[in-house]
Amino acid sequence: MDQYELIRTSQRVYKKSIRQIAKETGHSRNTVRKVLSGQEPKYRRNKEAVCRVMDSVGKVVEQWLQADRESPKKQRHTSHRVYTRLVEEYEFKGAESTVRAWTREAKARLGLKASVAVVPLDPEAAREAEVDWGIAWVRIGGVPQQVKIFCMRSRYSGKAFVRAYWRERQEMFLDAHMRAFTFYGGVFPVLVYDNLTVAVKRILRGRARVEQDRFIAFRSYYTFEARFCNPAKGQEKGGVEGLVGFSRRNFLVPIPEVRDLEELNDLLEKRCVEDDARRIQGRGDERTIDERHDLESRRLLSEPVTPYENTKTIPVRISAYQTAQVDFNRYSVPTSYAGRRLWAHVDCDRVSVYADQKKVADHPRVFGKGKWQIDPLHYLELIHERIASFDAARPIRQWRSQWPDHYERMLAILRHRQGDSHGTREFVGILQLHQTYAYGRVEDAVAEALQCQTYGLDPVKHILVRQDRPVVAVPPLSADLIPGVTDLMVGTSDVGRYNLLLAGGAQ
Repeated sequence: MDQYELIRTSQRVYKKSIRQIAKETGHSRNTVRKVLSGQEPKYRRNKEAVCRVMDSVGKVVEQWLQADRESPKKQRHTSHRVYTRLVEEYEFKGAESTVRAWTREAKARLGLKASVAVVPLDPEAAREAEVDWGIAWVRIGGVPQQVKIFCMRSRYSGKAFVRAYWRERQEMFLDAHMRAFTFYGGVFPVLVYDNLTVAVKRILRGRARVEQDRFIAFRSYYTFEARFCNPAKGQEKGGVEGLVGFSRRNFLVPIPEVRDLEELNDLLEKRCVEDDARRIQGRGDERTIDERHDLESRRLLSEPVTPYENTKTIPVRISAYQTAQVDFNRYSVPTSYAGRRLWAHVDCDRVSVYADQKKVADHPRVFGKGKWQIDPLHYLELIHERIASFDAARPIRQWRSQWPDHYERMLAILRHRQGDSHGTREFVGILQLHQTYAYGRVEDAVAEALQCQTYGLDPVKHILVRQDRPVVAVPPLSADLIPGVTDLMVGTSDVGRYNLLLAGGAQ
């Protein structure tokens, strides 16, 4: 920089020529001209810098980024996630800043660059939390499936709650709130939402909203205030908007392989708890999320002693197929209720059907359209009457693919002995024992009857009844109780002697 000053001073103050300045300083006349034109001296690379520490893992990271092209845009590797995977899987020793710079260039080259803008907040402790829904892809039972993720985030502590559901229905929405309140250890006085249809019927001028009746009942039960963002102004709850993306990138990358939704939610809760050790940058506060939440949790509203009854009740008419239709799917009931009007109680996981306060059917809830949830026991009475429908009946075909092999043996023997109609009807009678006894007990009784070479309903029923009766120990009578009777000694017969009769001999 001193040469810069010398050259400009020589020309401006001492009026020296470019040629004279170049001769005195040893710089070329082109360099002198650049300085006199106002160009400041600065370092310029002759060639690109080489990052040696990334040489061994660069190809691996490129493969991850290339594979991200097949993943949802919102579930791709961030620079931070690349760094943590390198440390965990390859014992990487380089700095995170090196990985960030390298990944930034690689993403730009591959067209995966994205930018985000946020608004800084300075919220009050235990005052507000933000709520939003997002979508994510997971592999459940080996099949890629899209799920909805519910996110709640404290504005003060940054503590996150994330849970997955199949749909964004109101009962899932309320269930997620109750689980979140338990997770946080209390209820936030104010929750911030966008204009979700499960909470808002109609948007009025300004901040006014017409809310859904069940949502009003729910927030009144937990005594919190709902505040809604202006339409298309997601930045008004930017914290949870960021959490949706953060949870996809950090909790669900790589895309997890899980057995069912319950296992996925266990994983999400574990990741939320692990994230509590993080310090949020830019707040000027060295406390972790968990340390900030410790202060906040003591000020939250307490949960009600009795949880909110999160069940939706809808009227249903039972069809000729003995099914109640709920959300475009069918759920079976016993034959005697066909054609009647009943009530379906619907929650997140189950659909129960009631008749006059009595539960007559209970099924796991299914999602989609045109699916059937059938309990074969509901149809046995009708099949017993219309025995010709046995082989083609959907309840039997579904059950038959799962029942044990000895059921098929019993059915085949009964049909051989009694004919198709009578043998099948006898077997349906055995199946009806499941309405009274546990599945395992009936299966064991059928197996025992086959082992004893007794076939039919009565032997199986006898085995089950015998199991329910206590064994009575009868002591032997005293020998002198009835002389000539109780003291009579009976010898053991040699049954082998009867074989002589078959040979026509005598002994």
